[in-house]
Amino acid sequence: MEERDGSVAQLSDEELIAAIARLKREKNAVILAHYYQYSEIQDLADFIGDSLELSRRAQETAADVIVFCGVHFMAETAKILNPSKRVLIPDVNAGCSLADSAPADEYRRVREELRHQYPNHVAITYINCSAEVKALSDIICTSSNAERIIRSVPEDVPILFAPDRNLGKYLQRKTGRPMILWNGTCIVHQSFSIRRIEEQRAEHPDAELIAHPECEDAVLERADFIGSTSALLRYVTTSPRQTFIVATEPGIIHQMKKAAPSKHFIAALPEQEGCRCSECPYMKLNTL
Repeated sequence: MEERDGSVAQLSDEELIAAIARLKREKNAVILAHYYQYSEIQDLADFIGDSLELSRRAQETAADVIVFCGVHFMAETAKILNPSKRVLIPDVNAGCSLADSAPADEYRRVREELRHQYPNHVAITYINCSAEVKALSDIICTSSNAERIIRSVPEDVPILFAPDRNLGKYLQRKTGRPMILWNGTCIVHQSFSIRRIEEQRAEHPDAELIAHPECEDAVLERADFIGSTSALLRYVTTSPRQTFIVATEPGIIHQMKKAAPSKHFIAALPEQEGCRCSECPYMKLNTL
């Protein structure tokens, strides 16, 4: 990004924040930030939330421009909900490993095959997918509302759930509904190591393990609480425990510390030592 008088790389964080505030006023823009963004982006955002919350905010805003600090599919979703508005994303390379696991051509092929075997099947697709895949789906869900949506489908109707395999398996256990699962995963939630998490629990025996349902079975089976990012944030404010091991992208910890400043939050560790694998490389492409 270039300003008229030179590169923004020469500006301090304070100058960048002031420039962002000025441009926001001039363009009548609103800044939406996902919980996994850098803390400095969360702090200057007008609204912070998970995919569902931010989608709702995008629908409600009176701003002319929506700056979506998240990944590509989120900005696409905001544009779908607000076709007349201009939607910007700070870095167009901010993709998503989960969305990439379900290419539209492959998804279309699988649905065509399933129509022969299960003519009345329903395709429920997690919001972490491309606009093309959304258009090929019957229902779009988030981790916040997926269980309710699955329970609403008649029991004699087969369900294809895509693209997150781990979330799909978790929902099968919660609802008792067998589903056809797409074999996709999130590189962040797939990285957590139950071996290293158990070591963390041994060091902090009073800590609760809280996890996002995109984590693998081994992590979810040992978790004290499982929920979407918003559910995890609400939980830490109400739990009597003072220490939490957080098995999701660590950007959420910034909001947890704000919501419960007296409590202690520990980022769950990935399998590979010395690796920042639990940080989403795509979310972290967005900077001031």
